Amino acid sequence: MVTTQAWTFIFIGGTFAVYLTIAWLARVQDTQGFYVAGRGIPAVANGMATASDWMSAASFISMAGLISIMGFSGGVYLMGWTGGYVLLAFLIAPYLRKFGHFTVPDFVGSRFDSDLARVVAVVCAVFISFTYVAGQMRGVGVVFSRFLEVDINVGVTIGMAIVFVYATLGGMKGITWTQVAQYWVLITSFLIAAIAISIKLTGIPVPQIALGASLRPEFSDGQLVYFLDRLNEIQTDLGFNRYTQAFVGAWDKANVFLVTLALMVGTAGLPHVLVRFYTVRNVRAARWSAFWALFFIALLYMTAPATAAFARYFMIQSLNGETEETLPAWFENWENTGLILWFDDGDGEVLYSGTNDNEIFRNGSLNQTELDEVRSQHQQWLDTGGLSGEDGREVLRTMGLSGPDGDIIVLATPEMAELATWIIALLAAGGLAAALSTASGLLLVISSSVAHDIYFRLINPAASEKQRLLMGRVVIGIAVIIAGFFGIYPPGFVSQVVAFAFGLAAASFFPAIVLGIFSKRVGTVPAVAGMVVGIGFTAFYIIASVYGGMSPWTFGIFKNGINPQGIGTLGMLLNFGVALSLTPFCKPPSAASREMVDSIREPEISEPALAA
Repeated sequence: MVTTQAWTFIFIGGTFAVYLTIAWLARVQDTQGFYVAGRGIPAVANGMATASDWMSAASFISMAGLISIMGFSGGVYLMGWTGGYVLLAFLIAPYLRKFGHFTVPDFVGSRFDSDLARVVAVVCAVFISFTYVAGQMRGVGVVFSRFLEVDINVGVTIGMAIVFVYATLGGMKGITWTQVAQYWVLITSFLIAAIAISIKLTGIPVPQIALGASLRPEFSDGQLVYFLDRLNEIQTDLGFNRYTQAFVGAWDKANVFLVTLALMVGTAGLPHVLVRFYTVRNVRAARWSAFWALFFIALLYMTAPATAAFARYFMIQSLNGETEETLPAWFENWENTGLILWFDDGDGEVLYSGTNDNEIFRNGSLNQTELDEVRSQHQQWLDTGGLSGEDGREVLRTMGLSGPDGDIIVLATPEMAELATWIIALLAAGGLAAALSTASGLLLVISSSVAHDIYFRLINPAASEKQRLLMGRVVIGIAVIIAGFFGIYPPGFVSQVVAFAFGLAAASFFPAIVLGIFSKRVGTVPAVAGMVVGIGFTAFYIIASVYGGMSPWTFGIFKNGINPQGIGTLGMLLNFGVALSLTPFCKPPSAASREMVDSIREPEISEPALAA
């Protein structure tokens, strides 16, 4: 029988060969090809590439993991990201395509007729992109660590090398066609795994239907038991909230609303998604791109809740009551990554629960030396009956490391369900495709923001095509190294990190773009002040509350304090408030800026508002 690792080498090696071949065939020699793929990508292909760019490691690896752990509350990611894309497609994309340049900072700088506005927009784009790309490189490291049995850091390094090659060779043109291939890899792997698990549990091949169906007799002791009823029963028996229970704990109605809205408006302000609409021939193609992208995205997003619930069921059922000798193989495989750990209380049996008796943890940011010390102290505590050493469970619980890392859920579920080895390996290739597709798009945004908007627009407007291309590729190289660092030292789960990026985009770009398109009164100073205040406020709150130990703010009305993932909503409102309140007291936009607004308000006219 072919092993999982052998299949993994086959699938990953084969897909990587395809990506690099596409990059070589699509290599470019001009800036228009490098930044916007020559504006010649068909709508269907661009929709598929946009979906691949959009469905990052957060969507593929981590979203279902968070839904699995959070239950009903995890739906904020589905609502926020899906709703946000609809907002993007109808409110933003056609108008930016009519503008006709290469980047979002280019639009901000031209619309507000200010180099300062351009620089602030570049800083926001780079900051957001690096925050976002950290999660992608982390996802790459997780996949390589588990399935190729290499250190996570080595996995991140391999991913860096692959992305660097095809991003620098083909630019946006190469990235676009690579993303088309990556979409097919990620969606095929995700759906095959979900369908196989659905059939195994319920006999129904449609995961969405199986979610509300009855379990097969071998999983229900011959009784008629509905899957969600059994899952709710298991959860409550172990001290967790009911899986389908709404608005639990910190995820009250207020925070669900704030996080959902932050994800929605953040989506409409993400530079790596917005730039995709510059790659098509005209506005009509941009609209159709949005339609196709939404269709392709829906295939995964409508399946993720079922995958999450199946994963939750198998994880609990396969762990509880097991001993060191009977632990399933999947646990031992993933334990080597540090993403799931067992700290026995002395009875020799695993207990994964929602109480202080829980024995399942993760290593978080602990390095191997620190983790070994915790284990040593815990063993001493066990050997002496608590007279010396320290209960490792309490140590990890205090550090917020109770429960498995959400990033393993999707990738580990086929192993939990004991599916065929080739399905397990195919899912690994899908996870890499998702992470690499988004990473490449983000790196190109960083490159274009620095090389085009700073170097060409401000420093050396007389630069030749060759010089601009060289600068773009150099910036990608530097960005890859920085992204790799964030992948090795991640600031949280993949989806958590990505959610922070959405909050930052919501607080900075979204108001500036909306006001730039729909208002002829907002000028340079209000727009710049709004962006600085919005992203500054949001970044401070995230950093201080997540990493600085600051208690969440309640403002006297939010019972549980504001979730850092939702603070972008307040940052957005603050941005709008600052910009609009300053507008009456500041210099109005120039006549050229007002004419530009009039032009882009008629997006059906195919000619760009400004020449690139």
